[in-house]
Amino acid sequence: MSSQAPNWDPEAAGVQQMPSVEELLTDVVARLALAAHAYLTEEQGRQADLPGAEAAIDVAAAAFDRIKDRLRAEERLAITQLLTETRMAFVRKRGL
Repeated sequence: MSSQAPNWDPEAAGVQQMPSVEELLTDVVARLALAAHAYLTEEQGRQADLPGAEAAIDVAAAAFDRIKDRLRAEERLAITQLLTETRMAFVRKRGL
């Protein structure tokens, strides 16, 4: 076995262009916020997963905090609103 790492060729792997870190993290924040909402949902005998929702919210907020200054104002506002609504849903569920 060779001790050298294999050469990775993005074009050979079908990767044409990497999205910006802002695009990637914006997607991660949105997915984590949606996951948090799913964790808060009680359906078909499944209990809400408050620790899972809280972890998703915390990681989403940390990712957003790292990139918020690099986003356009409308993107920053949209994500801020999404995170605020997600946090409020968590607080309402936890308060029950």
